[in-house]
Amino acid sequence: MGHVMKHTGEDKKAIFGWVMFDFANSAYTTLVVTFIYATYYVKAIAPDEITGTALWSRGVTVTALSVALLSPILGTLADQGGLRKPFLMISTAMAILGSVALYIFKPGQALWALAAFVISNIAFELTNVFYNAFLPGITPKEKIGRISGLGWGVGYVGGLLAMVLALFGFINPEVPWFGFEKAAGENVRATNLLVAAWFLVFSLPMFLFVRDKPLSDRGPGINTRGMTLVRKSLQDMRDTFTEVRKYREIVKFLIARLVYNDGLVTIFAFGGIYAAGTFGFTFKEIMVFGIVLNVCAGFGAMVMGVLDDRLGGKRTIQISNVVLGVASFIAVIAPNPAVFWISGILIGLFSGPNQSASRSLLGRLVPREKENQFFGFFAFSGKLTAFAGPMLLGLLTQVFGSQRAGVGVVVIFFIIGGILLTRVDEKAGIRAAGQEIQKGV
Repeated sequence: MGHVMKHTGEDKKAIFGWVMFDFANSAYTTLVVTFIYATYYVKAIAPDEITGTALWSRGVTVTALSVALLSPILGTLADQGGLRKPFLMISTAMAILGSVALYIFKPGQALWALAAFVISNIAFELTNVFYNAFLPGITPKEKIGRISGLGWGVGYVGGLLAMVLALFGFINPEVPWFGFEKAAGENVRATNLLVAAWFLVFSLPMFLFVRDKPLSDRGPGINTRGMTLVRKSLQDMRDTFTEVRKYREIVKFLIARLVYNDGLVTIFAFGGIYAAGTFGFTFKEIMVFGIVLNVCAGFGAMVMGVLDDRLGGKRTIQISNVVLGVASFIAVIAPNPAVFWISGILIGLFSGPNQSASRSLLGRLVPREKENQFFGFFAFSGKLTAFAGPMLLGLLTQVFGSQRAGVGVVVIFFIIGGILLTRVDEKAGIRAAGQEIQKGV
């Protein structure tokens, strides 16, 4: 196979490999972070639910801050040293090994289990920095939106299938698969082994079919190593900040995303809690709710990915921001579960496109030689204030004694984020990056 990293061509094997990585890593977010392990940790591993909730929130905070600090630095190192593929392999391996470790720790070993989660979750978040940076090089610019949407949609399918396997193979049956016992929650902890195996097997196409940049496309530090490489990388970061006006559209975009992404982070963190606390959803109903949202999000990401190429990333994001804001408002005022379900389906349909179009827009705006670096800043902007939404939601819930008041903060995030995004000039950003303005933008 020839070089994959051609900015004017397309390699179907590379696209397949890239998309499959989304399929692979979604098992981690779905089973570990969102639905199964997080709940099990709070209810069973920690001494009590209050302590468990506090510990888990601290673990998530440590992850967010660590990724915010590390992603720009490691992204720059990857650019300067031609280390994108090795960094992706190392972070993937650490996330997989961390998932295996989560199986080991039993009830009562709360701090050890939390440490394993934090390490694996940091590694998992960093995989996305290097993985996302491959996107501009595997497909022509006029198709970048639909490929990003395809990856996001297939990712939701992967998470959905992994969750179904976990539920029917390990959680629900009287006799779990492979002889795992229900004593000490072994069957629940075993879902982490499923995550590790899933991640390992389905990430292989990425490493087999997607190659790193040709030598001529790599940064000036390709022949340097050690401290020289580190110094060159740090200098490159300083130079980027110094020359930030040249990439001001990227900066404005990242600031806008920092705000509207907080709305999404809060929805994902508290959607199930809100459904249970305000509308009385049972655990099984929450699981069905999660499955439906995953299906809707995957469908939405793939369909809107095609529109992304026609309308441009900015317009696609703005459409999703408007719908997400309206859907969140409906959730706040919903008089019954049926209306809440409508808001949930809308959120599912447009949360995928919001994330996918954000990734593809940056792919259009980023300078070729700084792809990893700017996707590092992309991760940075997504994590820097990730605590703000959940914190404000909890504060407002306490002050007003109502979850509805707390969830109302999400609407504000989408409004402010949308207003900030209006300041982004997509065409000017593409010109500044030296890339061809695609038709329809």
